Amino acid sequence: MAAPGPVRLFRAAAASSRRWLFSSTSPAAGPRPGCSGAAAAGRAARPFSLSARAVLSSEDKITVHFINRDGDKLTAKGKPGDSLLDVVVDNNLDIDGFGACEGTLACSTCHLIFEDHIFEKLDAITDEEMDMLDLAYGLTETSRLGCQICLKKSMNDMTVRVPEAVADARQSVDMSKNS
Repeated sequence: MAAPGPVRLFRAAAASSRRWLFSSTSPAAGPRPGCSGAAAAGRAARPFSLSARAVLSSEDKITVHFINRDGDKLTAKGKPGDSLLDVVVDNNLDIDGFGACEGTLACSTCHLIFEDHIFEKLDAITDEEMDMLDLAYGLTETSRLGCQICLKKSMNDMTVRVPEAVADARQSVDMSKNS
């Protein structure tokens, strides 16, 4: 029996990749810590085209202001149920190293500092998030991981601060603004 040719191997690999990419068993489709519900389900299979129902008007979106490490104010919008990590990624905000583990609670690079009045309204912190926060630089009483905070309408126009340095629990690297 002859070995398959390169074209046949390429086609088989491409078909396998498509099955993995669009199936519900792909890593992107699997559950991850953080926000749940319709917004999380929407992340699992991002459509190539948008239906009228999938597109939210700007009135339905929540505005978030991020004060970056260098003091710049970055403003972005997200949908109710999106995590703050999703907001940063979906709006392509320039925050170095933010969300290195893609929201799997394996680092603390999405560490954010909240205003007191917003922090008081956040959902309870999990033990897993607390473990990652213990590794974060610049920890405060109002620190949380952005991948674990889901947007609510009451958060519209909130301001969160990105700490001056970031600790990635997966590495021993300091990515501060002085480097």
